[in-house]
Amino acid sequence: MMTLMDRAQERMPNLPLLVNVVARRVRQLNGGQRPMVKPENQFTSNFELALREVAEGKLAAETAVTAAQQPSAAESLLSL
Repeated sequence: MMTLMDRAQERMPNLPLLVNVVARRVRQLNGGQRPMVKPENQFTSNFELALREVAEGKLAAETAVTAAQQPSAAESLLSL
């Protein structure tokens, strides 16, 4: 049986990114924002809610690739 963390990692395989997204979402939930998933019970933690939001595809992250991170055309050809 897959854990909630495993399901979240399937949606967001980059673990550092997943940790940052969940941490930011927990801060938002702690600040009073409403969850995008229904809590299972009154004791459901904001951490669990944030992980469920990722696992269910309700929460995602966009990453931007800067020009410095992209290889130039010449570098791309050299790697062939």
